[in-house]
Amino acid sequence: MARRRWALIVALSVAGAFALPSGAIAGERPHGNDQLGQGSGQSEVAPDYQNPLDLRMPDGDEVVSCADPAVIRGQAAGDANWYLYCTTDPMTETERDASGSLVFHLIPTFTSTDLIQWTYSGDVFAERPAWVAPTAGLWAPDIEYNDGKYFLYYTASDTTLPGGGSAIGVATSASPTGPWTEAGAPVVPPRPGGDGTARLWTFDPEVVYTADTAYIYFGSYFGGIWARELSEDGLASDAGTQTQIAVDNRYEGTYIIERDGWYYFFGSAADCCRGPLTGYSVFTARSRSPLGPFVDKHGVPIMATRVGGTPVLTQNGNRWVGTGHNAVVTDFDGQDWTIYHAVDQSDPYFAGTVGFTKRPALIDPLDWERGWPVVRGDEGPSDMSMPGPAAQPGQQTDYRPRIDDDPKLGKRYPGLSDEFSGRTLSRQWSWVRPGAVQYAVTGGAFRFPTQAADIHPPDQTGASVLTEPTPRGDYVVETKLSVSVPNDGSVHNYVQGGLLIYGDDANYVKLSSTSMWNTRQTEFMKQAGPVPAGFPTFGNAVVGPVGDATYLRIVHRETGDTGRYTAYTSLDGRRWDRGATWVHALGGTPRIGLVSMGGAGFESVFDYVRVYELRD
Repeated sequence: MARRRWALIVALSVAGAFALPSGAIAGERPHGNDQLGQGSGQSEVAPDYQNPLDLRMPDGDEVVSCADPAVIRGQAAGDANWYLYCTTDPMTETERDASGSLVFHLIPTFTSTDLIQWTYSGDVFAERPAWVAPTAGLWAPDIEYNDGKYFLYYTASDTTLPGGGSAIGVATSASPTGPWTEAGAPVVPPRPGGDGTARLWTFDPEVVYTADTAYIYFGSYFGGIWARELSEDGLASDAGTQTQIAVDNRYEGTYIIERDGWYYFFGSAADCCRGPLTGYSVFTARSRSPLGPFVDKHGVPIMATRVGGTPVLTQNGNRWVGTGHNAVVTDFDGQDWTIYHAVDQSDPYFAGTVGFTKRPALIDPLDWERGWPVVRGDEGPSDMSMPGPAAQPGQQTDYRPRIDDDPKLGKRYPGLSDEFSGRTLSRQWSWVRPGAVQYAVTGGAFRFPTQAADIHPPDQTGASVLTEPTPRGDYVVETKLSVSVPNDGSVHNYVQGGLLIYGDDANYVKLSSTSMWNTRQTEFMKQAGPVPAGFPTFGNAVVGPVGDATYLRIVHRETGDTGRYTAYTSLDGRRWDRGATWVHALGGTPRIGLVSMGGAGFESVFDYVRVYELRD
């Protein structure tokens, strides 16, 4: 298998403009403007843009969804276009079939010269391949170029093969817009689960070429992420070479890039499609080998039961939520960009179809800080005018990275902070549903048994919550927490201990150390009510890894009648991972709270609660 021909490098050699030096840092120009402008006398500044990407049908009708985007630069001599591929979904809210139902397109394709404005160029498939089930989705395309051909890998959500199950297919073409020739059989067939009957989720292909081997990555929550060697022709894979890359119940949407001798894994976590309460986010880990082990910036493996992963892209409190399933391109000015889908929380659903989440495509700069990727200087998805990418030779971008700092702590509020150094709770604390909780204050900690209960129970007893007032203005609340669920892969759904900002039983945000199936994860969730008919009341995101002890922070910023609540987690109390931001209206008197719930038989131990003034 020939070495991968990266889109940017091939395009540069075709254009004859310049070549990037190895190790070029995103956001830093590896050359002067005179080099950029060779042949034209002066470089051209790329135009500004504003998310979402502008996708149009040929008649100008707006395309409102492009989930799981994949992008490639045209590889033929003289082809100055970029090509975008989306998961099977409706494209517009007006295109309907004879029954009035939305029309699903089987991997729609778009063409652009600037990476911002895109025009529909047709679908990869007119109908599903014979081995794909008649109602299956064709999801998560991955576009590659090798040995003079384009390879379009995709997920078939179900098959007509014995036992059914999801699989990875492939089609090839001499052109990025087809016509496409389907291989006739899956590259990765359906895979049985441990009991031999259930089928593991064989989703989300990603292909990487090294000097002598091509690998295909695939998988999702049910079964984890795996890699196999591809055949020489790219149309089959060797099950005997299969290697697990990431533990199950955490990641999907794998994307791999090689940079400065490291292979970087990007994976998306949580729910992709929960309308305005979608908390989907992108995480990263890296390895010297394409087969791992991949570890995050704390050294925690993504194969661990206490799952590793460093946040790269997550919602920041503007209109975009559920930012995930990304791809990466490098522009002609050496700047990296990530293209991904998100949800507009003010317009989350296809018209007339509440519950069917629209996922438009967005683009933002991908920067590098001390060897780790961050999006837009770690500020997350943009919702304002931004300097655009240098999508053509001779262009430059006006974007310059500015790394966003962690929040600065001001004075500590002594009347709201508690080191639990006595034998009883301090007087600022009070209980919601005190019940029969046998808590203890001893050894400099608050020991809170887990309860077989939840806060917002449709059909069970409400959990006891220990609460205290919040201060006025912006603030930070922090705790150090240990939950006694064993780190052995056993299942104790959803035992947890954590910190919350509580309005009432139907309205709060909660940051917890939670047992999720065989894994232990930090979870940041929002409970909201009442909501319009058909809308969700619950949404969740995940943050950094869990340790023997885990530090949790919620940062509150006032915004009119609402608050912006951002999650942070840490393994040592010094290096923090910033997670998602939820916007919530919790009323005039929200309270800081501690919870220990989700199942009996364990204990949450809080070493302290500290409340600070926030100084941004």
